[in-house]
Amino acid sequence: LTDVCNFKGQVHECHNGKMALDYIENKGEFASNGTTYPKPELILLDINMPVMNGFEFLDAYKVLPKDLRGGIVISMLTSSLNKLDKDKAEKYHDVSDFITKPITKEHLLDIVEKHFGKQMKS
Repeated sequence: LTDVCNFKGQVHECHNGKMALDYIENKGEFASNGTTYPKPELILLDINMPVMNGFEFLDAYKVLPKDLRGGIVISMLTSSLNKLDKDKAEKYHDVSDFITKPITKEHLLDIVEKHFGKQMKS
């Protein structure tokens, strides 16, 4: 995101859904140093991840306190063309977009403009 879209904000990468939940809740490895991590504005959520997949993440995310999840845009990513995945994702009110990978620069620019009202230079 930073290289592709000249984004100047902070990007944090989590390799599975459990790690992402720990980040949001400041638990696990994210609680050890006493730092409160910034609440994400955007989550690019892959369906297929180790430990906890995207749907398992969404099930756990939807029961988090509202102050932890409110205002976060979730764009779900998949390499699958399975319509059932899209239908299932659409049942989660927290999912704002469903994007087939690979994600492109144009996808990222569209997400930013759609949800944050910002046009980024391409």
